[in-house]
Amino acid sequence: MYVVKIDDKTMESVEILAQLRLSDNEREKAREDMQKMLDYVEKLNELDTKGVEPMSHIFPVNNVFREDIVTNGDSREAMLANAPRQKEYQYLVPKTVE
Repeated sequence: MYVVKIDDKTMESVEILAQLRLSDNEREKAREDMQKMLDYVEKLNELDTKGVEPMSHIFPVNNVFREDIVTNGDSREAMLANAPRQKEYQYLVPKTVE
């Protein structure tokens, strides 16, 4: 069993990658929290999983694809009827880019 310990070099790398600036107290608290997470994962590794098939989800996942059937047709006029402004059968919106 390999036990991982969070050292100063690891903390420095994490701070750089996460673009963090931690005080000494914050760094120590973060180190403790990270160590607790790693200890928990190590505890999970102690479980006997022989004969247990790997799975990606606890529920069976089935594709729910359906045929793409158009049900509302081309009701351009009905959709544009709700538009506050329209021009040439299109929604007219305020200019947002100069």
